[in-house]
Amino acid sequence: MELAVYIPAFVALFVIIDPIGMAPLFVALTAGMDATQRRKVAIRSCLVAFGLLTLFGLAGEAVLNFLGISMPAFRMAGGILLFLTALDMLFERRSQRRQGQAEAEHSDDPSVFPLAIPLIAGPGSIATMILLTGQEGGDLLHVALIHLVMAVVLLAVFVLFLLAGRLERLLGETGINVVTRLLGMLLAALSVQFVIDGLRDLAVI
Repeated sequence: MELAVYIPAFVALFVIIDPIGMAPLFVALTAGMDATQRRKVAIRSCLVAFGLLTLFGLAGEAVLNFLGISMPAFRMAGGILLFLTALDMLFERRSQRRQGQAEAEHSDDPSVFPLAIPLIAGPGSIATMILLTGQEGGDLLHVALIHLVMAVVLLAVFVLFLLAGRLERLLGETGINVVTRLLGMLLAALSVQFVIDGLRDLAVI
């Protein structure tokens, strides 16, 4: 099993979770906190998100089978969902909605909500985990490697949370917009690939 096949998995999770786009929101949600408090919030939010994504990565396909939903159908639906997310990123609607969620749910401890849920472990990332772990026939090594990829992405989230203030000053608003649109283009291409894979599994193409 070649590790190169997990590069698209990393890209898909990185783009859908969008650590760079969440860095400014982390700054806003932790305004007034010192470095130690911010680090604790970052750790808690990433651990909670890891637990949720692991749960759906391991049991998501069983839930689908219980509901009578085939993996190809879910793969196509997930691809459409990711494509809509890509459109939001390309036209800035995603960042505006996330900022609205952040402002509406600002609290003393935003680590669980809204950081872990729904900003990190949201519908898009949960669907992506189910899609990725469902590939390769649910092979145990494949599932373990997908969870390793997810852990690496969450590690990137944690690091960027700690560097959020510096990153925001370094990139500026224009730089963040450019990166977000580039990631949106990549996500759009990956989402179309999910739909094509679903159609192929159903022998439509």
